[in-house]
Amino acid sequence: MNNNFKNHKTFNNVFTPGKLSLGIFLPLQVYDNNIAIFNQHLKYIQQIDTSGFAALWVRDIPVYDPSFRDVGQVYDPLSYLAYIAGQTTNIALGTASIVLPLHHPISLAKTTASIDQLSNGRLLLGVGSGDRYAEFPAFNKSFERRGELFREVLQDMQALHTTDSPKINSSITQMQNLDLVPKPLHKHIPTLVTGASQQSLDWIATHADGWITYPGPTTTNEDTLHLEQKIKAFRDLIPNGTFKPHMTNEWIELDEDPHYPRTPLRGGFVLKTGRLGLIELLHKWQEIGVNHAAIGIQFGKRDIGETLDELAKEVLPYFNY
Repeated sequence: MNNNFKNHKTFNNVFTPGKLSLGIFLPLQVYDNNIAIFNQHLKYIQQIDTSGFAALWVRDIPVYDPSFRDVGQVYDPLSYLAYIAGQTTNIALGTASIVLPLHHPISLAKTTASIDQLSNGRLLLGVGSGDRYAEFPAFNKSFERRGELFREVLQDMQALHTTDSPKINSSITQMQNLDLVPKPLHKHIPTLVTGASQQSLDWIATHADGWITYPGPTTTNEDTLHLEQKIKAFRDLIPNGTFKPHMTNEWIELDEDPHYPRTPLRGGFVLKTGRLGLIELLHKWQEIGVNHAAIGIQFGKRDIGETLDELAKEVLPYFNY
């Protein structure tokens, strides 16, 4: 058990040793220059909240880069989670991930602590160093220094969350005889590092509360061998045998035929599968030590509500304990 979170209801609902929980990645549709469709998604978000899924996840994509053709969930991730917090009751609210070098620690600490308080402690904070080069000069930040900036922003933000009137003297933050109000509900927001974030695996195992990685190929059970090795290497480095969760994700096109075989699309970026193939994949992930899987359905061709309903009724029961 991670003693830092033994009384943290959300952390323990999403992350359990030896078990796998399921979440949903936003957006639920691909943005096509029509923001009105996203204003209609609240009913689906509330459906997810009441169906037993463990978490909702959003990404931090501050500016649109046409070379990526991806605007994320369109809205600012933290503003969106604040809105969703007021419209839901149960589900964890996760970022995967906030690009730390593009944020100032004080404003980020203030916003995240506020969301955590307003949501009754439901915020999970995935963080990363960023991989879209064009964003960094737009913010007048050094892409080459993003690993160092990542550590500084994280350290300063966590000092503001956990310490009363902290003295901070970093290259970003100069603070003395001042305090941050509010603090997070449990003083510390569970923070998971995404990918390498320009850090060593030993640093991640020591300083993060969990690790988010991409799964790699997902067509066959043998494809998970590399992921299994990564998770084992991570867990072998965690001090004192503390439980720190691993999370991964997959974008799927869920076919109506439950027997449709796992088939890679878009160069492997999307997995087309029937529910039986998805269940098999998720069981394999659980077996190798994945604790949470975030499923993205934005590339699917079926009705959103229908897809969510099938996932909730036919897949989720295998992983609700």
